[in-house]
Amino acid sequence: MSADTGTERQPPALVSAGERGALRIADRVVAKIAAQAVREALAPLHPDAAPPHATVVVRHDTARVRVLLELGYPADIGARCAAVRRQVVERVGALVSMEVPEVTVHVERLHLTPAPGAPDGRTR
Repeated sequence: MSADTGTERQPPALVSAGERGALRIADRVVAKIAAQAVREALAPLHPDAAPPHATVVVRHDTARVRVLLELGYPADIGARCAAVRRQVVERVGALVSMEVPEVTVHVERLHLTPAPGAPDGRTR
């Protein structure tokens, strides 16, 4: 077909490397970032506490995070959990550019922190 329509075919436009392809960050990677953010928010962790654990569900550019942690007691549990939520949202957003609309915090255990000068063990 040699029909001349008066328009020339243009070569495909070159697309820069930064514009091609797609990026997928695995849920487990985001979960590790979230768990590290929890450690940062709670530092220092109670010596008897298990390390925080996070699970994540990623959909598009949104991550929903569930965190399991142990806290020292007595403490302002609500304030500690709020600090965890803020830190997880900030770190996940900064490191993987994902929105975090939900951070569910499960406090699995409280560890008694003795008052300074309190005797250890039983007293009579």
